[in-house]
Amino acid sequence: MPGIVELTNVVKDYPLGKLSVRALHDINITIGEGEFTAIAGPSGSGKTTILNMIGCMDVPTQGTVSIAGTITNNLGDRALTDLRLNRIGFIFQTFNLINVLDVYQNVEFPLLLQGKLSGAERKARVNAMVEKVGLTKQIGQRPNELSGGQRQRVAIARALVTNPAIVLADEPTANLDSKTGHAIIDLMSDLNRNDKITFIFSTHDPKVMECATRLVKVEDGRVVG
Repeated sequence: MPGIVELTNVVKDYPLGKLSVRALHDINITIGEGEFTAIAGPSGSGKTTILNMIGCMDVPTQGTVSIAGTITNNLGDRALTDLRLNRIGFIFQTFNLINVLDVYQNVEFPLLLQGKLSGAERKARVNAMVEKVGLTKQIGQRPNELSGGQRQRVAIARALVTNPAIVLADEPTANLDSKTGHAIIDLMSDLNRNDKITFIFSTHDPKVMECATRLVKVEDGRVVG
C-alpha cells in the first residue's frame, strides 16, 4: 500500500560557490498514514532537509517526493502553497508565533488564510483545539505572557486546526526543558493515537526517540536505519 509520504531516490545538492554540497544521498522513505515517526540523527545529518522536502519547503535535486498521492516536484507555487495550507501542519522549535496576536488569534490565523469557514465555524474550531491542548484559560494571552511549553502547545493547536493529513515538527522539544519537552511529546502522541494524525518529527534526543512508534535514523545525509 502506498504511504502518505514517499521519498524515492531523493538527492539534494546545495551550491557552495563554484562547488556543490550533497546534503541528501539517495533517500528512500515511506511513511504510512497515522504513523508517529521520528527522523533521528545528530545536527547536520540531514533530518531537517528531509522535513523540508516533505513539507514542500524545498525540492529535490534528483528523485521524487509524494505527499498523499501527489508528486510535488513539478507543482507550481500556487499548488505548493495550497498543499502546505490544506494538507500539512508545521510545528517549529522556535514556535514561530505572531507576538502581537493572542492565543486565539494565532490559532485562528491559518483558518483565515484558508478562507473556508464562517466566523462562527472558526470560533468553534479554534476553541475546541485550544481546549484540546489545555490552554483555554490562556486563550486571551499573547506569546510573551506564556511559558515555552505553553507557546509550543499554541504552535501545536495552530498546526492541527486546519485538520491536516500530516503534521511536521522540527526538533519540537529543542528549546524546552526535559520535563516540558516530554509533556509536549506525550501530547503529540495522544493526538496521534486518538485522532489518527500522521506525525513526523525530527530529533537528536534519545529519550524523545524512544517515544516514536517508527524511527528513521539519518547520518551524513543517508538513511542508516
